[in-house]
Amino acid sequence: MPGPRQASRPSVEIREMEIDDLPEVFHLGERVFTSDVPNLYRTWDEYEVTGMFNTDPELCLVAEERATGQVVGFAMGTTVSKPRSAWTYGYLVWMAVAPEFQRWGVGERLVRRLAGLMADRGVRILMVDTEARNEKALEFFRGLGFEHPRPHVFLSLNLDPLRRRRKREPS
Repeated sequence: MPGPRQASRPSVEIREMEIDDLPEVFHLGERVFTSDVPNLYRTWDEYEVTGMFNTDPELCLVAEERATGQVVGFAMGTTVSKPRSAWTYGYLVWMAVAPEFQRWGVGERLVRRLAGLMADRGVRILMVDTEARNEKALEFFRGLGFEHPRPHVFLSLNLDPLRRRRKREPS
């Protein structure tokens, strides 16, 4: 059976995520977010999916193939307001498209729909982050007009020595 690359462009609907989509979204994320896909600081797990869905359900979208009803992509975002700032920022937290549906415009449609929803909420800037070595993601987002990349430095502190010391100290 020919895959989407050999056949004509698949018919995909972008819609709001529903609670029944959560298992498919989670499993698609497991397929896409592997050790081969550099990730900054978040870990893909069921809490990410349910947490995003419970926090901002209207900013959680799925791409569903019409013929099969299969979820072939998703985007999950949130908004951030800073105290004493008139600006609201949008943040695309998670996005994935099944490998066999990549390069068909599914990801672009997800981002554009999410951007439209955020613009309707008064968001002024949509942000996304990715690992500096994730060339595919950088190319994709630059192609959609994202610009001005800024390097970030993430530091970590091993708290095991502190934990051991605190356990030995009397309360």
